[in-house]
Amino acid sequence: MRWEPRVSRSVAPGGDLQVSVGHPLVDEYLQFLTARTRPNTRLAVAFDLKVFFSVVDKTPVRVTSADVMAFIRQQRAAGAKVVRLDGSAGLSPRTIRRRLSSVSGFYAYLLARGDTSVARNPVPQGLITRREGERRRHRPLVRAVTTLPRVLAPAEVDALVAALHTARDRAMVDAMVLGGLRRCEVLGLRLEDIRLGERRVFVADGKGGRQRLIPVSSRFFSSLARYLDDERPDEARTDAVFVVLKGPRRGERLSAYGLDEVLRGARQRAGLAHGTCHELRHTCLTRLREAGMSLEALQAQAGHASIETTRVYLHLADDWLAAEYRRAAAAIEAQALRVAR
Repeated sequence: MRWEPRVSRSVAPGGDLQVSVGHPLVDEYLQFLTARTRPNTRLAVAFDLKVFFSVVDKTPVRVTSADVMAFIRQQRAAGAKVVRLDGSAGLSPRTIRRRLSSVSGFYAYLLARGDTSVARNPVPQGLITRREGERRRHRPLVRAVTTLPRVLAPAEVDALVAALHTARDRAMVDAMVLGGLRRCEVLGLRLEDIRLGERRVFVADGKGGRQRLIPVSSRFFSSLARYLDDERPDEARTDAVFVVLKGPRRGERLSAYGLDEVLRGARQRAGLAHGTCHELRHTCLTRLREAGMSLEALQAQAGHASIETTRVYLHLADDWLAAEYRRAAAAIEAQALRVAR
């Protein structure tokens, strides 16, 4: 019987999101990811595997490296019909690389558990190249493109905040635009994580399972206090800080969709074309770098595993490159004048 990959979702009794694609091996892998990844990550992996096996049209044990290379060609060709949000055409290299990573992770899992039906990972590490005098190295199958995150201007942030209806919404936006928290970190805050006297918050479950204790502006704590005193329902039975304020789910933990809807409505009222949760975080980290915060401190604030990830904010800061150029150019010009004399 032919397998038609389809993503289905359900909620287990413990509240965990269960995702399946309809094949025992794939579904076992997705179940394995339950304890290792966030629900949105599992869902993304499930859709990546669905796309891959739908295109390849084979069961997992029959996939070869030739199928993977054909998949890459198909994704590039299919991308010609796609118009991305940034106005350009085609599937982004980042999307294709992520899908290959999901497929490679699936086969790595099968090999690690000793599945005899799979001899090797069909996703190549890359194309082996060797220049004269160099050791062999792998070039990636899909070239990475480094893009700069979009940030909001101060006037845009002010307009967005002014368009928010509740102190809860202002506190959530302040956590991102003043503290640099991710969306999942804002929604994951518990009442016990708020260190009011220290003006800090404890991020118990950051990206990659990393915890951190970070300072946040007093403006966040002022908005948070108004929300907790005046808006948070007394009947709330969750320790999550941010909960639903109206409707049948009143008092329950606010979802990622709910936060996105809050921002979408505020953007429309403010007349802004952009302003996602991630852009608010990027805005915070960019402004902190512009104000002179060291890269090491910025890395700790952001919760980055590698400082290389933090270095992008050097380029986002408006004055950094120009200031560095002017300093170097002035030194060169001064040296030229001394030689001329």
